[in-house]
Amino acid sequence: MPEKAGEPEKPGEPEEAAEPEEAVAAGKGPAGKGRATRRRGAELESAILDAAWEVLLAHGYGGFTYEAIAARAGTSRPVLYRRWAKREDMLLATLVRHLRRIEIPDTGSLRGDVLAFLREVNEDRAATAALMLVQLADYFRDTGTNFLQLRAALSPPAPGPGEVLVARAVARGELPDVPRPARVLDLPLELMRHDLLMELGALPDERIVEIVDVVWLPLLGVTGERAG
Repeated sequence: MPEKAGEPEKPGEPEEAAEPEEAVAAGKGPAGKGRATRRRGAELESAILDAAWEVLLAHGYGGFTYEAIAARAGTSRPVLYRRWAKREDMLLATLVRHLRRIEIPDTGSLRGDVLAFLREVNEDRAATAALMLVQLADYFRDTGTNFLQLRAALSPPAPGPGEVLVARAVARGELPDVPRPARVLDLPLELMRHDLLMELGALPDERIVEIVDVVWLPLLGVTGERAG
């Protein structure tokens, strides 16, 4: 009987094809002729999380079950339960693996840095904007959380991109060292996220330039030749 979404296996339920810590790979046959290979440790976990990502993209959180992921990974549900006792834990591990942290480029100027960073966000996150909005709707409803809480769970505490960008500009002498509201520091990335969610696709480059040159840099007091 298929499991209920997120329901842990009942005590005493027999393991499907009782397996040790490693799982049997989907391959068949001895040394290329029918003999299954076994995956262990990091290799096995990577295979499971890759399968979990594929299930999430295809079926959303509603279809993100131990049964579906085990079948896609070519392993058994007990192997998954030993690593992630709750479905939400497996989801977070999946997102951490596949939503990489975007490094902030250092181009030598504030304008160059923020443009390069937003272009990287545009390229890397456009495909997942719809996922966050649609595929995770059931997750937010089931857990009573929201996107901001999910983002905090995925990222260790650290200065935000805007804070890093402005601190670099201050160190270069491009900006005065004065207090600035967090809303101002976060503005370019927040505008970028908003537009990606509204468009459900990559933004044209002129929109990114507009966020930087028309909105953010003037707000920081950077214009004309000082923009870099």
